[in-house]
Amino acid sequence: MTKASHGQRGVALVEIAIILPLLLLLAIGAIEIGRYANYANIAANAAHAGVQYGAQSLSAASDDTGMTNAAKVDWGSATGFSASPSHFCKCSDGSASTCLSTDCPLPLHRILWVQVIVTGSLNSLLAYPGLPRTFSISRTAVMTVDQ
Repeated sequence: MTKASHGQRGVALVEIAIILPLLLLLAIGAIEIGRYANYANIAANAAHAGVQYGAQSLSAASDDTGMTNAAKVDWGSATGFSASPSHFCKCSDGSASTCLSTDCPLPLHRILWVQVIVTGSLNSLLAYPGLPRTFSISRTAVMTVDQ
């Protein structure tokens, strides 16, 4: 085995010193993207849980507190989320309705929909130049009410 020439000493150490910060930055970026995707998934699942509660019946469709609580149970211990339930009507042809029984001319019928919007925010682990420190997340679920 031959000794490294005098000019080659420490080259590997310099290469590691240059590459290691870049690798760490890439790893932290991947972790941040994974955290955002996880929070977005939690928000979507919570919105679906809330809207599924409201779609069970006509009485559940008007229970905003029940839909909010169903969303809260689904997001569990995750923090920074809020749920906004609502309901609206359309005629069976897709035209607008104010939810009055006389809105839709025969033979059309009124369809009641429930909607839950879950919003939240995620603080990044580090401050990145050119990017905000807090990212907003919003997911919406809409479903017809079982009538």
